[in-house]
Amino acid sequence: MSSILPRTEIAMTSLNTRLARGALFVGFMLLVVPTVMDLARQVWNTDEQGHGPIIAAVTLWLMWRSRQQVLDAPYQPANLLGGVLFLLGIMSYALGRSQQIIQGEVVGIWMAAIAMVLLLRGPQALRVWAFPFFFLIFLVPLPGVLVQALTIPLKTAVSYVAEVIMHHLGYPVGRSGVILTVGQYQLLVADACAGLNSIFTLEALGLLYANLMGYTSKLRNVLLAILVLPIAFIANIVRVLILILVTFYFGDEAGQGFVHTFAGMVLFGVGLAMMLITDGLLGKALGQDHGGRKKYDHHHG
Repeated sequence: MSSILPRTEIAMTSLNTRLARGALFVGFMLLVVPTVMDLARQVWNTDEQGHGPIIAAVTLWLMWRSRQQVLDAPYQPANLLGGVLFLLGIMSYALGRSQQIIQGEVVGIWMAAIAMVLLLRGPQALRVWAFPFFFLIFLVPLPGVLVQALTIPLKTAVSYVAEVIMHHLGYPVGRSGVILTVGQYQLLVADACAGLNSIFTLEALGLLYANLMGYTSKLRNVLLAILVLPIAFIANIVRVLILILVTFYFGDEAGQGFVHTFAGMVLFGVGLAMMLITDGLLGKALGQDHGGRKKYDHHHG
């Protein structure tokens, strides 16, 4: 009889733990679903934040591919740290939801998700998922005030550099602020051409690329992350230069067609190509042409 009792208690404890985890997960999903629906309706359908769903999907994939390492991590729940973080996350979410500040909601969910890993598995499991959680930061919509503050100088800089290059190539290009005059046509360098969203997206791609390549050199990763910023700026200038040339040779209508159809593809094509070339050069400069990668075990199923 005495040998059965502990087993029954263990079974009940296991059931209670599973129920508690289930309740925590259901509660978490009740926070996530309304926010994701708001993001889809209000944020992700804009040019500036269109990368949101891709960031979310990539994060889920990164977590899925390393799930076995999380399950294999020692079970050492950090109840105090996890509890405090969960509480802060809920407070941030409640503030964001009540005041209609979507950033507060997203940050709150992000904190609550980290807290859940600490509560359900422990710090070692969180270490495995450190990059996916860091990558999720790119899901937080940039505040409008910050976007405006950064966009104006970026637009001016892109316009200025484009004008100087075209002038040196002998094209009749003039500039007044962010308006470029190309022959008989006038081009307004719009917010999209300032490329803040593309800088943001290319930075995310650069970090993802470095993570997937698994370089052991921290210096290489940091340099690549920093160099993505000027790469994105140059890619934006290339986009504006092509727009000027298309407008000059084929007219305003062709220019507008280019903007709506190919401009984004050109930007990311140029950006990715430059990123790969830069990475190759960094590898040579740091003497890691054929090495410098972590050995990944591929039994993640």
